[in-house]
Amino acid sequence: EIDTTNCGLGFTCRKGLKPESPNQDSWFVLKMDNFSIYAVFDGHGQKGHDVSNFVKENLPKLIIRDPRFKTDEMPAMLTDVFKKTQSLVTTADRMKKLSAQMSGTTATVCVHDHTHNKLTVAHVADSTAVLGKKVNGAVDGIALTRDHKPSLKDERARIEKNGGRVVFDGYANHRVYAKNARYPGLNMSRCLGDLMGHADCGISCIPEVKEHVLTDEDHILLLCSDGVWEFIEPKEAVQIVSDFPKEKAMNAAERLAKEAWDRWIREEGGSVVDDITVVLLYTR
Repeated sequence: EIDTTNCGLGFTCRKGLKPESPNQDSWFVLKMDNFSIYAVFDGHGQKGHDVSNFVKENLPKLIIRDPRFKTDEMPAMLTDVFKKTQSLVTTADRMKKLSAQMSGTTATVCVHDHTHNKLTVAHVADSTAVLGKKVNGAVDGIALTRDHKPSLKDERARIEKNGGRVVFDGYANHRVYAKNARYPGLNMSRCLGDLMGHADCGISCIPEVKEHVLTDEDHILLLCSDGVWEFIEPKEAVQIVSDFPKEKAMNAAERLAKEAWDRWIREEGGSVVDDITVVLLYTR
């Protein structure tokens, strides 16, 4: 068990308003002596909750068992861990333990080296990681990850090269389809699971990995599912949680989740709210 008050850690994971669906978000926090790992997974598709839960259970084991964990080879290690996790999902699907042909999950994973004050962030899809900075008393929020959307030039090129096509849905999203088919209709270009999308459309499980050495200006790390980011910009999210002291990190996470919920209700007329997950850390 983690004593959240002393380590400045807050988290909350709440089911949205989608009557036909359970909470498809998952998360974990793993604390060791000089290292911590934080992660958020946002499932999608009919069995997305199973896939996000499966990844949550298996991915951390692959990290801590890898001899490159806690070395300077962590970026390469995290890339391999994402690939291995995808391969475990494929096997579980083949053995009928998981249904991942048309269901999948985002993944944002952050390894925190407390000794060297360094973050290594690996992600696929759109559960954005944000760093909160304080410069001369003014608060700002910087995204550490970019959302893997099919409309991005490099993502679109890979999808088309691998037999997929990108179509604007006329509403809000560009979606990925197989050449002459109506599936999978994904609004992301990388993820874990979604085996048909990976096989036929150039969807990728390879994460983008970024290293960041924390400075005195950095004071908050946020990992959230897009239930938070749909209507809240990074800077505003950081402002909301900056009002709380380190000891009240749980209250800060709840406050951000509530703000996200209220905006979904307001923007969508009370009919739909996405699942909302917040993991936050006061880095100093």
